[in-house]
Amino acid sequence: MREISLVLGTAGHIDHGKTALINALTGINCDRLIEEKKRGITIELGFAPLKLEDGRVVSVIDVPGHEKFIRQMVAGASGIDAALLVIAADESVMPQTREHLAIMELLGVHDGLIALTKIDRLNEDEKQEMLELLIDDIKEFTRGTFLENKAIVPVSSVTGENLNNLKAEIKNLIDRVKTRPRSGAFFLPVDRAFVISGFGTVVTGTAYHGTAKGGDKIEVLPSGHEGRIRTLQVHSQNVENAYAGQRVAANLAGIDINEISRGDVVCHKGIFKATKCFEAVIKLLPQVKEPLRHWQRVHVCTGTSEVLARVSLLNSKQIEKGTEQPAQLVLEEPVVCTYGQKFIIRFYSPLITIGGGEIIFPYSYKPRGASSRAKILERIENLRASKNPERRFEYLLHEAGSIDKNQALLLLQDTKENLEIIAKNLIASGKILELDNNYISKKFCDSLLNSLVDSVKDYQNKYKSEAGLPLESSSYSRSLINLALSKKILILDGNKLHTPDFVPENDEAFSRNLEAVRNICLANKWQLLTLDELRKKINLPEKIFSKVIQAMKNSGELALIPEGYVLISELEKEMLNILKNLGEKITLAQVRDATGSTRKFILPVLEYFDSKGYTRRAGEYRVLL
Repeated sequence: MREISLVLGTAGHIDHGKTALINALTGINCDRLIEEKKRGITIELGFAPLKLEDGRVVSVIDVPGHEKFIRQMVAGASGIDAALLVIAADESVMPQTREHLAIMELLGVHDGLIALTKIDRLNEDEKQEMLELLIDDIKEFTRGTFLENKAIVPVSSVTGENLNNLKAEIKNLIDRVKTRPRSGAFFLPVDRAFVISGFGTVVTGTAYHGTAKGGDKIEVLPSGHEGRIRTLQVHSQNVENAYAGQRVAANLAGIDINEISRGDVVCHKGIFKATKCFEAVIKLLPQVKEPLRHWQRVHVCTGTSEVLARVSLLNSKQIEKGTEQPAQLVLEEPVVCTYGQKFIIRFYSPLITIGGGEIIFPYSYKPRGASSRAKILERIENLRASKNPERRFEYLLHEAGSIDKNQALLLLQDTKENLEIIAKNLIASGKILELDNNYISKKFCDSLLNSLVDSVKDYQNKYKSEAGLPLESSSYSRSLINLALSKKILILDGNKLHTPDFVPENDEAFSRNLEAVRNICLANKWQLLTLDELRKKINLPEKIFSKVIQAMKNSGELALIPEGYVLISELEKEMLNILKNLGEKITLAQVRDATGSTRKFILPVLEYFDSKGYTRRAGEYRVLL
């Protein structure tokens, strides 16, 4: 046997024989609940492996047909790759037949076939004529849908008539349906959660994306509880890996049964997050009797969850039947969703299916004003056209300017390995850059470089006699500075940045004032001066004095320490040498005696050294680091 990553889902009106047909095909009765067996109707989702003659095994989902259980039907149908629409020969097309087909179309199902069941109930004398009429009706019903011109197989689950023909058509269907890609982050919407004695919490669902293996770290969203996968099963068989498109049972370690339920998602850690607002394109069914209006309250079914939401239309007041519009869904509870995921919308009351759509951007916000709405509309348009993850990431990065790598994982909703491959390709093409654990768009990087150069030029204009902007005074990252240096748009001279054409002015008066400040401070030594005391001693106008002090601070020649005292770099170096000579445990009294100063001046110096990381206080002592 060879399990393939593909799910075949049944659909159809209540009591049209879906469960019986699956039983006839697989030998498994999907109705497991006592109430289901007692009432003879399917209430919960059922699952069975269908073994083809060539050894392949596909998953089959049995969904409820009753209108009261549409939520369960959507939960099952949202994970299928192909549809087996079941129509009973004694009733033909019924209301839930129509609703189920509409739901599957809205969920993006593209292929399938029709089983015309219960043909054993037809009068033998009129059987052939009735079948021809029924098939004509079904062809008319499916015209314009993904089931148009698909196989219609009359079959009896009771007598087994035409079962082999149905199996052959299912094989043809499986041959032409493309299986889901297995790469990427694991994403499993939970449709059942229960406890097995001796094993703990087990969840089941259809894997939407990616691959999982035993030992993988996972989180349950939207709650955020973390755990790991202990073991995996596909159709009751232990497997090392589970893939997108398979029915998966996962035994979870570190997750209590009370921490998980239907509607939650089990996924790889750090790649998805919950949202209460997503951007989408909503399509209204042609048969809906009234339009969908802005801010109307609706039920939204996505994955295995159902929540209430408001429809926020972005460029119109309502959606007319049979048309589509860009919109936001503002949710009353958080959900977890992915790019391209389909969803169903049902009226708040009466509870009928009216439409659905595709999630374009999972993490949105309520817009404020026309410009914000325009930005969201632009994003929807661009992302809808950018199905390729590389193009999508390029656009989102261009929009954000800069994204750190953890945030990039969430925005891309992909593994770290795939993110690195995508980023590497974009970097090689010159569209993005990597700086300081961030990905940066070229446009944003160019604006940062321009801002850095402007900052250097401003400094050069203010302090024309200096060699340039000191590195310590720049608020920009060293990686960006290095990039500017590599592009030769800035020059580093010692620890000063300047533009290539900059030549410092030889301002003799300014240089004399610098030297005067230095000499006064050295003369006072450890009887430190405040700025006011220093200005009175040097006797300079306040504007000129401030410019001299700022230049010395920028270049690291002077620091202002606690209590407002001035400490020049020569004295700072001298104090370091004094501390080195005093040994491992240094007291304030020892420093005071070594400098011939007083506590008034020495304590601020030591506190400054603590703040710089030169020393660390340990009780009554200081330790030189």
